[in-house]
Order: sequence, then C-alpha cells, then structure tokens
Amino acid sequence: MGGLLNFLGGPVKALLDGASKIIDQFVADPSEKLKAQQALLQMQLDFQTKMAEADTAFAAEQAKVLVAEAQSESWLTRNWRPLIMCLFGIIIANNYIIAPIFGLASLPIPDDMWSLMKIGLGGYVVGRSVENVASWAPDIIAAKTKR
Repeated sequence: MGGLLNFLGGPVKALLDGASKIIDQFVADPSEKLKAQQALLQMQLDFQTKMAEADTAFAAEQAKVLVAEAQSESWLTRNWRPLIMCLFGIIIANNYIIAPIFGLASLPIPDDMWSLMKIGLGGYVVGRSVENVASWAPDIIAAKTKR
C-alpha cells in the first residue's frame, strides 16, 4: 500500500496489538474474547480499507497535477520534471565518469535522490512506452481491418 498507510500503519498496528493483549488479559469468557477479537480485526480491516481509499484518492489527485503540468502553456511548468532528471543524470555522470577520469572529487548522492531518479526514470519509460503504443495502435488496427 501507499505512503499514508505506511505512515500511520505502525502506530495503529501497535495500538491494535496493545488492545489485543488487553483483551487476552482481561476478558475471561472465551465467547466474549472471540467477539472482542473479531471486532478488533474488523476495525483493522476498516482502517486498511480507508487508508487504501485515501491512497487511491491521493494518487488520482497527483495524476491531475501531472496532467495539468503537461497541458500547461508555460514551458517551465511542462518541463521542470525532465530538467530535474537531466540534472540527476549530470550529477551521476560527474560522479562515475568525469570525476574518476580527471581525478576530481565526486558529489555525495543522497539515497532519496536515487529513489527519485528511479521513480522519475521509471515513470518516463512507462509514459513513453504507453505514448508509443498509443501512436501505433491506429495503424495496427487499420492493418488488421484491411485483411
């Protein structure tokens, strides 16, 4: 699941585990204990469902932002993400190609930058692939209908 569940999941899981231990310690009747545990499990399931819905809604809003950026009339608004990816590429080329060749110091690359680069390149590759397939689809369909 997404970021929201990861952020809230730990504390909520700890809370539910604590409640489960309290039920085990203080509820003597087995049928009442079972009912309480079932209620606790239902709460956990409801929480995970709500977090998944929130993550889905958040992803939809992020997609709207990306579409709005891509359709913007401003050159900078349309291109700031690709420019950041180019900058990451320059930093990596500096560290692993240019600096070793010329004996220069390399820049430290934070783990978060690597993660952003993976996400950015993955999104770019997938986006370009979808774009290419979409452009070929009419030709393929037309060729099949002519047969």
